[in-house]
Amino acid sequence: MKDKQNHLLFKVSLLSISLFLMMAPQISSALPLMYHAFPGIQQAGVQTLATIPNFGIVAGLLVSPLMVRWCHEKLTIVIGLVVTLLAGTFPMYATAYSAILVSRFLIGAGIGLFNSLAVSLIPQFYKRDENELAQMIGYQNVMGSVGAAIASFLVSYLVTISWHAAFAIYLLVIPALILFTLFVPLPRPVIQAASQSKKAATVTRKINMPVVVIAVLMFLVFMFYMPFSYELPSLIVANGMGTSSTAALIAGLSTLVSIPVGASFGFFFKRLHDCIFPLGFLLVAVGFILIAVATNIVFLFVAVVILGFGFGIGVPYLYNWLDWAAPESSLNLATTIVLVLVNIGCFVSPTIMDVLANIVGHGTPRGVMMLSGVAFLLIAAYALGHYLHVHQAQANITGGTHD
Repeated sequence: MKDKQNHLLFKVSLLSISLFLMMAPQISSALPLMYHAFPGIQQAGVQTLATIPNFGIVAGLLVSPLMVRWCHEKLTIVIGLVVTLLAGTFPMYATAYSAILVSRFLIGAGIGLFNSLAVSLIPQFYKRDENELAQMIGYQNVMGSVGAAIASFLVSYLVTISWHAAFAIYLLVIPALILFTLFVPLPRPVIQAASQSKKAATVTRKINMPVVVIAVLMFLVFMFYMPFSYELPSLIVANGMGTSSTAALIAGLSTLVSIPVGASFGFFFKRLHDCIFPLGFLLVAVGFILIAVATNIVFLFVAVVILGFGFGIGVPYLYNWLDWAAPESSLNLATTIVLVLVNIGCFVSPTIMDVLANIVGHGTPRGVMMLSGVAFLLIAAYALGHYLHVHQAQANITGGTHD
C-alpha cells in the first residue's frame, strides 16, 4: 500500500475529486445570456441557478455520513461524482427553468456527498508521514481553486457558442471518475469504520460561542462575496467593458491569483498574526468599491486582484480561528456547521442582495457591488475590534490564547 500511495498516478487520482468542490458556480459568466432565455423569470431567479448548488451541497453534507455508513467512503464518492456528472451536464440540452433549477440543486448534492471526504481520505493514507500528509493537504487546499480556474477559462470559450455549451465544463468529471474508481483502493473495511463510528458516538460533542460567531461571520462573508460571481458578468456587459467571455476570463485570472495567496497564508500569518483578519476584509471592501466604480477592464482587473488577495488571507484566518477555538472533540461538528452556513449564505445571496439593493435604491450591478463593499467595511470593523481584543489579551497575559 505504501508503494501505491507514493505513486504519482495514485496521488493525482486521489486529488482529482477536489477539482469540483468550487466548480458549481463557474457558469455565472453565462448568466447574461440566460436572462433572455427565461423571459418570465426575474433576474434574481436566474442568478439562483448559480447559487442553488450551495443549498444542494448542504443536503449532500448532511446525507454523506449516512451514505458512508451504508455503502462506505469509496462508493459514496463514486455516487457523488456520477450525480455531479449527470446533473451538471443536464442543462446542455434542457430548456425548462424548473428542470434546470432542480439539476443545479442535484449537482450541489452530488458535490456535497464527497466534499468532506475529499479532505478526510488524505490522512487515512498519509497519517504515518507528517511531511507527506502536510504536502498532500496543501495540494488538496488549492485543487478547488485550480478546478474553478480551469472551468472559468473553458467557460470563456464555451459561452461564445451558447449558454447551453457552458455546462460542458462538468464533462471534466469523467476522467476524475475513471481515475478515482480504478486507482484509489478502498481505504479501510466497513466494519472498522462502523466500529470507529460507535466509539466516536460516545464522545460528547458541543460547540462554544466562538464557533457560533465564526459560523455567523462566514455566512455573512460568503453572502456578501457571492455578488462578485453573479453580478460581475452583468457589470462588464452592461457598461461596455467586454462580453460574457471577458467576465469568465477575469474570474479565471482572479482565481489563479488566489491560489498562491491562499498557499502563502502561513507566510503572511507568521508576520502579521491576527492583524491579517481586519486587513484581509478591508482589502475585500476596497476591492468591491473599486469594482463598483471601475470604467475599464484594466482598472477592473486591478480591483479584482485586490479583492482576491484580501479574500485569500481573510477566509483562511477564519478557518484557522475555528481550529483554535472549537472544542477538540467537536472540531468535525464545528466544521460541518460552518460549511453548512457558508453554503446557505451563498444560496440566499441573490435574494437577500436583491432585497437590500431595492431598499437602498441601488439595484444595478454597480450598486450591488458597492453594497457588498460597505458590508465588508462593517465586517472589517468587527475584525479590527477582534484584533485589538486579542492583542490586548496577549499584552496582558504572556502566551495569551485566541478567543
